[in-house]
Amino acid sequence: MTAAVAFAAAYAVGSLTSAVVVSRALGLPDPRFAGSGNPGATNVLRLGGKLPAALTLAADILKGTVPVAVAMIWLSGWPLALVAAAPFLGHLFPAYSGFRNGGKGVATGLGVYLALAPAVAGSLVATWLTVAALTRYSSLSALAAAVSVPLWSAYWHPGHGPLIALGVVLALLLVYRHKGNITRLVRGEESRIGDKSKTA
Repeated sequence: MTAAVAFAAAYAVGSLTSAVVVSRALGLPDPRFAGSGNPGATNVLRLGGKLPAALTLAADILKGTVPVAVAMIWLSGWPLALVAAAPFLGHLFPAYSGFRNGGKGVATGLGVYLALAPAVAGSLVATWLTVAALTRYSSLSALAAAVSVPLWSAYWHPGHGPLIALGVVLALLLVYRHKGNITRLVRGEESRIGDKSKTA
């Protein structure tokens, strides 16, 4: 398998918007145009409850894990890092939606690292849970985990240039996709976990 073929296949898988598929199957509003407008598990939770959110979360993680795990059979180093970015990019900029209305990439990014570097994935989960427990802000937890991606990559895999570079790219894109959340956090308008009084 060439890196180009693997990248295209991984991007196609990443472009499948799990939140939309789950919501349509269960008769829920399209999460791209309801609630916060983000097609992710958090918005699906607000719109449909725990089961649809859990299905969305699992599917988003798997579409990051499976393509990378398959690519690891044939690829390594920089070609593998390139392919590992593909499902994440597909989630953010889905081809099936005209490269618009993608998600923020947290779950898919985690899925990528579950296959590529499990120790990094575990550290990211620990980072998210710690910040969530202290602040009850899901977005702040995601941002903290995002910023820590290259740091944990360097910690667990020192000198692994492709993995660290991938972490930097994913971190920058994750922060960019959370720019609206950052603005609301600064203004004190961001909703907390369990707060049903806001839908942003």
